Amino acid sequence: MTSRAKTEMQATVRSALRDAMAELHRDNVPSHALAAELLLMHAIGRDRTWIYAHPEEPVAAETARKFFELVAQRGRGTPTQYLTGKQEFWGMEFEVTPAVLIPRPETEHVIEAALGRLGERRRTERLRIADIGTGSGCIAIALAQELPNAEIIATDICAVALEVARRNAKRHDVSERIRFLESNLLDGATQETSDCARRFDLIVSNPPYVARDEESQLAPDVREHEPARALFGGASGTEIYAPLMAQAVEMLRSGGLLVIEIGYGQAERLRALFDDATWSGLRVTEDLAGIPRVLSAERL
Repeated sequence: MTSRAKTEMQATVRSALRDAMAELHRDNVPSHALAAELLLMHAIGRDRTWIYAHPEEPVAAETARKFFELVAQRGRGTPTQYLTGKQEFWGMEFEVTPAVLIPRPETEHVIEAALGRLGERRRTERLRIADIGTGSGCIAIALAQELPNAEIIATDICAVALEVARRNAKRHDVSERIRFLESNLLDGATQETSDCARRFDLIVSNPPYVARDEESQLAPDVREHEPARALFGGASGTEIYAPLMAQAVEMLRSGGLLVIEIGYGQAERLRALFDDATWSGLRVTEDLAGIPRVLSAERL
């Protein structure tokens, strides 16, 4: 009998967690202890409080086997979120699959910037919002939760990603207020907004912004597992912003807001796209590491 098989047969919560942490540490997995905890919570269907309150609880052999299979997959590079099928964002749990980008904490700054700039409008107006490149739907759904009077269109070029987003919207009970469209940018929404009175009050986006020549600098679990079309924004990483902003100029009403996430080192290059004849109040929001992460401006 192999040592792994013996461990699986005799595992307790404590021993399973200890052995998984050691295995992931040997495999140089970042945040190996957290990964082991999350995978064990997923495998046995318990939360962290229960795990640490019941360290000597036996783990059934079949459950232990499945757990260590997940640990092995994480050691080979598969992101924890794709193994558990979930990720927290804006205080909510979202389904994630390899069809969608894993939501990052930095993207929460898009929500913060949008809500901050809307100010009193968020309470007094019935807002029309577009989320471009919705992926898992995390931005659109977070805004729907914060803005119960908002009507939202969320687009993505990937039909499979939109199915994930629809399931997340249903999970958080906002399906009736978000329309998901398979579309490149806002192409599919153009007809719906032909009347000026129907234009958007807010357009938000976390578009692909990694430069192709930076691919080798990405962590292997990102580079090899997350969807390339949700990561890479062309040779420089910024090619998508010009067409996105051109549509925003056309489809935002006067006083409407554009809020976009940007990549490291892109702020100054993208500032130039906001000309004074069209935009006012350009703001840069930094993430917790002090990196410019969000650009926002008001359509004149």
